[in-house]
Amino acid sequence: MKKPSCQKGFVLDGFPRTAGQAKKLDEMLEKQGAKINKVLDFAIDDAILEERITGRWIHPASGRTYHMKFAPPKIPGVDDVTGEPLIQRKDDTAAVLRSRLEAFHKQTEPLIDYYSKKGIVAKLHAEKSPKDVTDEVQKVLS
Repeated sequence: MKKPSCQKGFVLDGFPRTAGQAKKLDEMLEKQGAKINKVLDFAIDDAILEERITGRWIHPASGRTYHMKFAPPKIPGVDDVTGEPLIQRKDDTAAVLRSRLEAFHKQTEPLIDYYSKKGIVAKLHAEKSPKDVTDEVQKVLS
């Protein structure tokens, strides 16, 4: 936080994950004379998230990504450039995602409540296009 790159602020992505962690973070920041001033809640229906996550496929050697609905390869399951097979990450399957979402909701709802009571939560509509979500983020943070 004391680095020049953090003088205008910083982003914590995925932390804190629980209300308990948030309270400890607030205590630590208070000792530094700082505080969290904005929390972004990327709200999206689980079904839409499942469609986005489970449709992702990757060419492991290059890192190229495809999506079976939004950016499909020319031949299903095959990299457009090399013709090599695509893979799906183990945590991009529906079963794993549902388990992760269950834990996420259990931990995150109390966290959002905690920050909502402080009046610093900005709820963003994450089902929109990436450009629209980016525009919302920039608007909220400006």
